Amino acid sequence: MDSRLSRTTLRVRGYHLDGYGHVNNARYLEFLEEGRWAYFDERPRLASFLARGDLAFVAVNLNIDYRRAAVAGDDLEVLTRLSEIGTRRARIHQEIRRVADGKAVASADITFVLLDVATGRAVTIDGEIREAMAQLVLA
Repeated sequence: MDSRLSRTTLRVRGYHLDGYGHVNNARYLEFLEEGRWAYFDERPRLASFLARGDLAFVAVNLNIDYRRAAVAGDDLEVLTRLSEIGTRRARIHQEIRRVADGKAVASADITFVLLDVATGRAVTIDGEIREAMAQLVLA
């Protein structure tokens, strides 16, 4: 597996389900977030910029495509990659697949900005943080 790609696995539990017996649509957002946290955990250089507390990555747009239902007991993998860096925003692409057969359950693109925590404003992605991110782009 390409080192620019992060893989997180999880098992669908009963509390993830809705009244129809499949994963509730909102739970997929939590699965995707778990994948993003793991992505940064696996990239300490990038995470160190955020650990200082003066900068934060903030989601500003999320587009998700639901492809097939996941049910209790399914093992899922969340694949996460940085797909694009712009001047003031970047994009992460994620896929959720069923481990048993590799079939896509959902895919999503999350656009985020780099926020200056003190001012609450998006800042340009440049310098060392851009350099660290540029090495991770997998289009």
